[in-house]
Amino acid sequence: MLKRYEKFLKDFDKKIKKYFSEQKEHICCKEGCAGCCEVGDYPFSQLEMMYLMSGFQKLPDSIKIQIKNNLQNVKKNRISTHFYYQCPFLIDKKCSVYKYRGITCRTFGLAYLIDKKTKQVKIPECCNEGLNFSQVFDGKEIKTEPIKENLDLPSVINSKLAKSHKLEFGETRSLVNWFPD
Repeated sequence: MLKRYEKFLKDFDKKIKKYFSEQKEHICCKEGCAGCCEVGDYPFSQLEMMYLMSGFQKLPDSIKIQIKNNLQNVKKNRISTHFYYQCPFLIDKKCSVYKYRGITCRTFGLAYLIDKKTKQVKIPECCNEGLNFSQVFDGKEIKTEPIKENLDLPSVINSKLAKSHKLEFGETRSLVNWFPD
């Protein structure tokens, strides 16, 4: 299943790269800018977690220990099942498992249509900090064309692309909820 998932990611990343290129004038993401990883609720499917953990296993022991400590701190400070937290895999403002990151992580930074009927658009949270899309979003309306595809996790895992790779993603949980207390 992981081999098929890797093939899916190759196709998905190709599509995402095209989307980032189309929206590049409104995106200011760069290495070291980790705002999207510092405060979020990161949904991961079971398949994504398996892939992420395969990357985790390849890390040096010192990084694994840091991640485990980060995870313990997040879980210790949790006040409810749904909360925002810093991704435990973020170390020195870099993703320690970047190649193995989830679908939600891969689409951070893009503006895309969530609902075609209502024309509701998902805009990156960093827009409120003067970053991605801040020059074309007035707080209510985006003044540029968003991607005409819903890139949230449920839509991607149920997409034609995912189905063409015959993937079974399993249940979805917040990243930290995949780890026992």
